[in-house]
Amino acid sequence: MDFGKWELYIPPKQNRSVVIPHGSKLKVVIRSRSGEILYRISPWAKYVTREGGNVNYDWTHWDPEHPYKFKHPKPKKPRGLRIYESHVGISSYEGKIASYKHFTCNVLPRIKDLGYNCIQLMAIMEHAYYASFGYQVTSFFAASSRYGTPEELKELVDTAHSMGITVLLDVVHSHASKNSEDGLNMFDGTESCYFHYGPRGHHTLWDSRLFIYSSWEVLRFLLSNIRWWLEEYSFDGFRFDGVTSMLYHHHGIGQSFSGDYHEYFGLQVDEDALTYLMLANHLVHILYPDSITVAEDVSGMPALCSPISQGGVGFDYRLAMAIPDKWIQLLKEFKDEDWNMGNIVYTLTNRRYLEKCIAYAESHDQALVGDKSLAFWLMDAEMYTNMSVLTPFTPVIDRGIQLHKMIRLITHALGGEGYLNFMGNEFGHPEWLDFPRKGNNESYHYARRQFHLTDDDLLRYKFLNNFDRDMNKLEERCGWLSAPQAHVSEKHETNKVIVFERAGLLFVFNFHPSKSYTDYRVGTSLLGKFKIVLDSDAAEYGGHQRLDHNTDFFSEPFEHNERPYSLLVYIPNRVALILQNVDLPN
Repeated sequence: MDFGKWELYIPPKQNRSVVIPHGSKLKVVIRSRSGEILYRISPWAKYVTREGGNVNYDWTHWDPEHPYKFKHPKPKKPRGLRIYESHVGISSYEGKIASYKHFTCNVLPRIKDLGYNCIQLMAIMEHAYYASFGYQVTSFFAASSRYGTPEELKELVDTAHSMGITVLLDVVHSHASKNSEDGLNMFDGTESCYFHYGPRGHHTLWDSRLFIYSSWEVLRFLLSNIRWWLEEYSFDGFRFDGVTSMLYHHHGIGQSFSGDYHEYFGLQVDEDALTYLMLANHLVHILYPDSITVAEDVSGMPALCSPISQGGVGFDYRLAMAIPDKWIQLLKEFKDEDWNMGNIVYTLTNRRYLEKCIAYAESHDQALVGDKSLAFWLMDAEMYTNMSVLTPFTPVIDRGIQLHKMIRLITHALGGEGYLNFMGNEFGHPEWLDFPRKGNNESYHYARRQFHLTDDDLLRYKFLNNFDRDMNKLEERCGWLSAPQAHVSEKHETNKVIVFERAGLLFVFNFHPSKSYTDYRVGTSLLGKFKIVLDSDAAEYGGHQRLDHNTDFFSEPFEHNERPYSLLVYIPNRVALILQNVDLPN
């Protein structure tokens, strides 16, 4: 056919039965330019499976007699995005690969109860190597068969929609697995069928292949892949992985971005990849205007989240990747009394006007083996011995539980226009994440999430879970993520107090490890009566119950910290509280 395309026509059978029965094994056989016979899986294969001890995947024809029919409409685009970053395979507490069915029945209800309105599903696009966390994709159109069938994934998405939960796919178009027999590499016997020829086609750190985004056929392949996931599986949008690697010829390797504009405009920018990202965002938003796209970019490329009509790349959000790094740095390098309040506020508010950010205290990156989750940085080995409510608080556990809540709340309220949490971290999951591999004797012990810990009333994990739930549900009610950026009125270095207002709420944080303050004057823009609506020191959150929630706080026309009114509050050490003006109409 024209443009180098080939077509194979198989005539119908005389008895009118299915030409290729559902479940048949298929191969593409190619005679290369050099005469070599190549056995390949179709790049558009919808389902690939691996049987027994086989190393390679097989292309299995997926055409069920009764395909899944979606029953529920897509939910409306959330005004404030609260994302639960999820991996189906590790969603069970058992040491095994969990299924789509398990996630649908056991994890979705938890996500709904916690107040998250969006799921980001990782490692769905088929990847031969489980320990790659889904980032070495081999079959771009195939939903991973290790968790179940395509119909079961559709049921998962549909069930989430029935709960009003938006579902994003973690899409990996930044690179591809270098597998050839069950991947795209060397598909026609040459390096350059889908990828750049020579060194430019290889990512040195990821040991993977890099797409040639200037090729019409590659553009068609990737853009049709975007549409496939939107229409076949009814996903509501995408989190684009590895955007920094795509944007620059140097892929961000060895680069530290200062924010200076010369870093973003020059010959180091891969204009072909930039154009592809604009095309992808245009396609997504033209087909489904309520779809959401999120960019994983550490460089801070200007206009990444500006409309394409204004010369931007068209993403709805970018991940605020400096925030988790800041929390880890503070916990690793500084004593609590040496934390810099101004630097914390700067990191949380350092974003361009009208470019929306997804804030997060930690994601899957911080949970991976070799790093530590925030809970682990805070409490470490004592999480295994001192999390029982039957034993007194130790200083380490007390500090860990109180700071875990405070870090999450200030990130949620001040850090962006969306919020993200990795599954299990909301309750301080006690272990890192490590997939089965040679280095750990193929163990699944750390490739799981121990949700049963938060269900145990005798363990303190429930306190963190309760706080996360109520924090999300208060945001749902008050909408601070969709409100304009907060006004910070105080960041006191000696007192370790941060005060800001957003969405009509007054947020007060006392990070001091030992000092509590009686009648602490706090500035506000509102006159009237205030009540506590969230208090990290409450009993249900593992706090010390030092605040009386029946107390009324009255602001007076006394200017403080450049705010026209102020009120006096008691702020215990290591406590975060939110006050709401009850004189305002809801």
